Amino acid sequence: MRFFVTGVCGQLGHDVVNELIKRGHLAVGSDIADSYLGVQDGSEVTKAPYVKLDITDEAAVKKLFAEGFSDGKIDVIVHCAAWTAVDAAEDEANKPKVKAINADGTKYLAEAAKNIDAKMIYISTDYVFNGQGDTPWQPDQKDYAPLNYYGETKLMGEQAVSSTLSKYFIVRIAWVFGLNGKNFIKTMLNVGKTHPEVRVVNDQIGTYHATNEGGFISWYDFTKEIYKQAGMDTKVTPVTTAEYGLSKAARPFNSRLSKDKLVENGFKPLPDWKDAVKRYLEIL
Repeated sequence: MRFFVTGVCGQLGHDVVNELIKRGHLAVGSDIADSYLGVQDGSEVTKAPYVKLDITDEAAVKKLFAEGFSDGKIDVIVHCAAWTAVDAAEDEANKPKVKAINADGTKYLAEAAKNIDAKMIYISTDYVFNGQGDTPWQPDQKDYAPLNYYGETKLMGEQAVSSTLSKYFIVRIAWVFGLNGKNFIKTMLNVGKTHPEVRVVNDQIGTYHATNEGGFISWYDFTKEIYKQAGMDTKVTPVTTAEYGLSKAARPFNSRLSKDKLVENGFKPLPDWKDAVKRYLEIL
C-alpha cells in the first residue's frame, strides 16, 4: 500500500514511516521544511521520498493530491503533524496558527483523502476530554470537554475527519516518546545530568505504550524508572500539580486511554512500559 505521512520530521512521523517501510509498504514523508530535518540515523525514513507541504495552505494540499504521485495513488493518509506546544497554544498571538494547523489543516487533508478515495488515520489526544476521573477514556466516548486550546483544536480536527470521511481511524495517544525530536525522557535525562534533584508531579496519571495492567502510571513513577534504568542517582521529589505551577494551560489529571478496541480487533498487546523504557534507553 502507498502511505502519505505528515509530520515526518517529528518523533511519531519518523517512526511511522520506518515501520511502514519495514512492513513492505511505500511511505512518502511530508513536513513543512524544504527537506527532511529529523535525526539522521540512517534508518529507512532518511531514504524515503519526501514532499514539502504546508498543510494550512488549502490550495497546496489540493494541488498535491490532485496531481498525484509518480509511483501511484496514495491509499492512506497518516496525519501525525500537529501543533503540540500546549502552553504556547494559550497565547492569543499563537491561537490562529494553532487552529490553522490542528483544525484547518486536518480538514484540508480529510477533503483530499475523500477526493482520492483514500483512508485517513488521524492522530489525536486525550486532551479532547476533561481530564478528570480515574478510569480510562473509552474510544467511543462523546462527552468531549477540552481543558485548553490545544485540546479544543485537536477536537476540531477529529470532527473535521469524522464529518468528511467514511473511511477513517481516529487514534488517541498520550505521553509519547521516540528517537526523533524532543520528549519527556530526553528532558529528564538532560536535567538529571545537571541537577541533583528534580520536582515531578505525582497526581497526573497517563498511558504510555503499554496495553497491559502496568500501563497506567504517574509522571513521578515514570521519572523514577527513567533514572533507575539509566543508572543515575538523581533524587525525584513528588509534588502536586498545584505545587509545581508554571503551566499556562490546564493539564489533565487523568490521561488513561483504553486499548479495548485494539485487543478486540486482534492487535497484539504492547510490552509493559518498563520494558519500553529499557529498550528506548538502550537505543539512545
